[in-house]
Amino acid sequence: MMRVPQIKIPATYMRGGTSKGVFFCLDDLPEAARVPGPARDALLLRVIGSPDPYGKQIDGMGGATSSTSKAVIVSRSSQPDHDVDYLFGQVAIDKPFVDWSGNCGNLSSAVGPFAISQGLVEASQLPRDGLATVRIWQANIRKTIVARVPMVDGKVQETGDFELDGVTFPAAEVQLDFMDPADGEGAMFPTGNIVDTLDVPDDVAKGGRIQATLINAGIPTAFVNASDLGYTGTELQDAINGDTKALAMFETLRAHAALRMGLIQSLEEAAQRQHTPKIAFVAPPSDYATSNGRAIQAGEIDLLVRALSMGKLHHAMMGTAAVAIGTAAAVSGTLVNLAAGGGDRTSVHFGHPSGTLRVGAEASRVGDVWNVEKASMSRSARVLMEGWVRIPEDAF
Repeated sequence: MMRVPQIKIPATYMRGGTSKGVFFCLDDLPEAARVPGPARDALLLRVIGSPDPYGKQIDGMGGATSSTSKAVIVSRSSQPDHDVDYLFGQVAIDKPFVDWSGNCGNLSSAVGPFAISQGLVEASQLPRDGLATVRIWQANIRKTIVARVPMVDGKVQETGDFELDGVTFPAAEVQLDFMDPADGEGAMFPTGNIVDTLDVPDDVAKGGRIQATLINAGIPTAFVNASDLGYTGTELQDAINGDTKALAMFETLRAHAALRMGLIQSLEEAAQRQHTPKIAFVAPPSDYATSNGRAIQAGEIDLLVRALSMGKLHHAMMGTAAVAIGTAAAVSGTLVNLAAGGGDRTSVHFGHPSGTLRVGAEASRVGDVWNVEKASMSRSARVLMEGWVRIPEDAF
């Protein structure tokens, strides 16, 4: 019997927002995995426990959901006026694939605390008490995130009384500004329209056509009206994730949106771009019960939003999708803006399966071009475990 020894790699397991992931310092990775490529992908797949045909990731650090199958690599920044570079990998559960096409807004809240604790931020700019400002270069989408991390006695404050729906216990608040959140190098509205009509199969929408707002902000996202899909916007995970026909319909819709947004060249390519774009459906506010049974009244929120990530309805809301929601809400006439009642908005309070979230954004228009300087929201983050992860030395 062949016996392969295991190697150990310094790592930190962190919760950021409503997600969890394995965090690495770039310099702690084996040399072959310090650069993009097959070795890095293979290493992360083995760490997380993918591909797993059983869909459980038992033999790895992943939690078998899109919110927990994630990896982050952080280093001192190569960019001027930034403290650290942050690279995010969304690890597929049942396929040998790591998607580097977008950011994770939830785990963005853990990057500042991790960077400080790892000594990647200059000590001279860290207050002993108060808020430390960490300028993060998000390498996937080449954008700036500014994190304000609470400090006490010269260390990151992790505990506190800030409550985030979708997270069981309160923690310290981390404030995030996503600067110029239009994703990548393209326009905020890649088609030039704030509402498009997509030609889709009849099993997606009656008549084979559906309206959509296609936006690059935080992460490429396609918004549609819940009513056009036969939904109310109050659905919880089981209503969608237990319906294989519905999941197939959403994946078809996502592929058509990706094609219209120019993210893929053919519908077949969507299977190799699982992380982006996201699909979300919106509706005007109404009463509903969250996944833990809490009653949300229509008067508490501006609209309802449900979003899918990696082929499943998210249990709360992806942070990057929240940026897209806030940005789209700030642009008059988008489906998100109309679901919230229309008009000019600088913030929006929306309902998701686990509760509610407020996100702010300010939009301006020059000619036919829309611009958002930043989108803002608060999250929390906490170290769950730190030390080493172990993988067989022939895994990459």
